[in-house]
Amino acid sequence: MATLVMDNPGGQSSRSAGFGSPIRATGLRPEATSGERSDAEVMLAVAQGDEAGYTYLVGKYHRQIIHFLFRMVRNESVAEELAQEVFLRVYRSRESYRAEAKFSTWLYRIATNLAVNHARDTKSERTAQTLELDKPDEESGSRPEVADSEANVEQRMLREERMAAIRAEIAALPERQRLAVLMHKYQEMDYRQIGEVLKLSESATKSLLFRAYQTLRERLKSFV
Repeated sequence: MATLVMDNPGGQSSRSAGFGSPIRATGLRPEATSGERSDAEVMLAVAQGDEAGYTYLVGKYHRQIIHFLFRMVRNESVAEELAQEVFLRVYRSRESYRAEAKFSTWLYRIATNLAVNHARDTKSERTAQTLELDKPDEESGSRPEVADSEANVEQRMLREERMAAIRAEIAALPERQRLAVLMHKYQEMDYRQIGEVLKLSESATKSLLFRAYQTLRERLKSFV
């Protein structure tokens, strides 16, 4: 996926915004600017004009936010555009940010709202999907290989069919169930974090995920 570049995030001049050059997220090491501070503390410092802190947060989270959004919208360029908007909103909300929850929870809530709004706005549209042959599979992380036997061809086809079925069935879940599964399975967020994003109690989140996985198991039982 393309490198996330934040040019003049506040829509202000470089001097007034306090960011003299574009923020390029790749290659940044978390320890380079965060020290011993939590993400919430870094964000509070951003509100005071901490240029390095904002660069650090973009560098730490931009790739996982793009991956999360891609699983929501199933379109790489749209996911990247939405990710840009997520971090623009982070910057624009810097002065009103309150460390009442983990920074990542707040960030995913912004991303979730944007993705849900986009899905509703484009509900009738059907975006063509493309497959990059050298790109790792979204679920397994494996790369397609040139088969040297009929058995390998069959195995690869079965695996691709199964992954396509999983993606399709997750996409067909009710909105909150889909969001919960994406955050739980792919972002490895726990019940409490998911509940904070979706504004649900921990028990309600567990129940939501139970119903979602139960539905998926039933619909995908032919692949088990």
